This record gives sequence, structure tokens and C-alpha cells, in this order.
Amino acid sequence: MSDPNYPQRGQVPPGNNPGNVPPGGQPPAVPPRRANDPNGDFPVSPDAGSPYDPRLSVEAGRFWAGAAATALVAALIGLIAVIIFERIFSVGLVPPPDLFSTGSDQATYAIDAAILAILAAGLLHVLILSTPRPRAFFGWIMALVIIVLAVLPFAWTSDTVVAALSGLVNLLIGVAIWSLLAGVAGRTIIRRPARTTP
Repeated sequence: MSDPNYPQRGQVPPGNNPGNVPPGGQPPAVPPRRANDPNGDFPVSPDAGSPYDPRLSVEAGRFWAGAAATALVAALIGLIAVIIFERIFSVGLVPPPDLFSTGSDQATYAIDAAILAILAAGLLHVLILSTPRPRAFFGWIMALVIIVLAVLPFAWTSDTVVAALSGLVNLLIGVAIWSLLAGVAGRTIIRRPARTTP
């Protein structure tokens, strides 16, 4: 005599019925994983069947428009810093090299800051086209350049206060250039279409 509450052979207990398998039926098939499922055991490489080239490109027009705006911001930071420290508080700064012999600290800071922004934008453009992780490389390069610019005034003057303030201005200019260009790159980097073989 069999117990009516005990499942018979071929039946699944009601509380242990995975996937609502009908009594005596077959369990449902395991759904296949998607090709690019990040939780998959062996995710397929994005190159396999991808309509995009693994290399990156950039929307040149928008990128360089952003670079020009970045240069303008950097120039204004240098100009305003000289006005605040030298004109208002009468504290001299250690100006960067006067590349165009302007004889003015305001013009020197503004011009050099704009040139630095354009050079940084050119470097970032090259990194986007040629390296696998352009923003990571750009971040490291900019961090090292900013450190050099911040400590360089201490090698040009023995006045610690003047050197510290000049280094602070250089630091602010460098961080502004870095952050703005990183944002520009984030909006203008695109993937190249895959090459079609005849």
C-alpha cells in the first residue's frame, strides 16, 4: 500500500519542482547564453561578428571645437590669476616663458595656457587613433605634466610664497585642461565601421 502523500516513481515532489515541471514531464531546456553576456563562462570576443572595427576614431570637427573652447578657458584662467594676484593683492607670480616676447605677464600666461591646451588636445587626438586605452594614457601623461608645472616655479625663484602661488595657478590651468578635454573626448570618440571584404 503506497502513501498518497509520497511521490510515486517518475513524479517530482510539489515543493521541489524546478521550473514548474509537470509530473512525469521533461524539464525545460536551458536557454542559451547570449554571445556577449558578461556573466557567461566564455564570452565571445567583440571582434567576432561585430559590425565595428576595434580601433577608435573621433569626430574631428566637434573635438577641435571643444579643444578651442578649452584653450579659451585656460587662457582666461591665466589672465584672471595674474589680475587677482599682481593687480589686486600686489603679489608677483613667476610667469612662464614669454614665447612671443610680449613683455606682459598677463599675455604670457594667457598665450602659454592656450598653447598648452592645444598641444594637449593634439596629444589626445593621436592617442585616440593609435592606443587601446587613450583616456587612461592621457590621464597619466597629464598628471605627470601637471606635477612638473606645479613644482617648476620653485626652481625659478627662491621666494617660497611666490613659487607656491605660481605653482597653484599652473596646477589650476592643468587640471582645467585635463578635465575639459577628457569630457570632450567622452562626447566625440566613435567606433570605426568594420572593413568590408570584397
